[in-house]
Amino acid sequence: MKNLDTLLQATSRLARAVSKLQFAAPITHVYNPLQYASVPHEQYLRKYATPPKRVLFLGMNPGPFGMAQTGVPFGDVSMVRDYLGIEAPVQKPKPMHPKRPVDGFACSRSEVSGSRLWGAIADQWSNPSDFFVDHFVANYCPLVFMEESGKNRTPDKLPSAEQAPLYDACDAYLRELVDVLQPEIVVGIGKFAEARAKAALAETPVRVATVLHPSPASPRANRGWASEAEKQLRALGIRALG
Repeated sequence: MKNLDTLLQATSRLARAVSKLQFAAPITHVYNPLQYASVPHEQYLRKYATPPKRVLFLGMNPGPFGMAQTGVPFGDVSMVRDYLGIEAPVQKPKPMHPKRPVDGFACSRSEVSGSRLWGAIADQWSNPSDFFVDHFVANYCPLVFMEESGKNRTPDKLPSAEQAPLYDACDAYLRELVDVLQPEIVVGIGKFAEARAKAALAETPVRVATVLHPSPASPRANRGWASEAEKQLRALGIRALG
């Protein structure tokens, strides 16, 4: 079985590969938290990515008040610091969007998706180490894309010519992540992550499924994400998050 060092090396390769990509208007700023928030991200991997895992939860890409601030997937500051027990210096991305500053663990904004996801996990596993015995949470794409207005732009909205090299790098990393963690199932948090996992892992025996994304942009999620996710996970034979 490959070990954690293999994963750390793969993460460094991904960070370098995506940092070389170019994106045109309407995107004006691209953040790569694997670089400027590498310290807390590495802490997250070293603390919780010990293989093997049974379930890999896979998100789309960092949120502006989550992983963009803390380097941890779905990384709402309070959940990362108080529940996961991770807090470390975060540098500034260059250039930094004036409307989307990175304040690291001093960020006062909450990442709703992150507080919902990790909050539901905390409700079931008061000690995060118990959750990470069989589970892990990652993002498919490590980059944050912003328009001039500060509006977030998700990877699925990129033109195909920009998607192709990005997806190539992210697919390769996902295969390495799966190779190290050896999950039985990858659960895409949202349809995009499910679709990318199916494409990247098509030639592997790993099962791929999906669960509702906890985004506040989703009316279904706003009507009670934890209860909806519970139903979907139980149908997959996975212990519910909330």
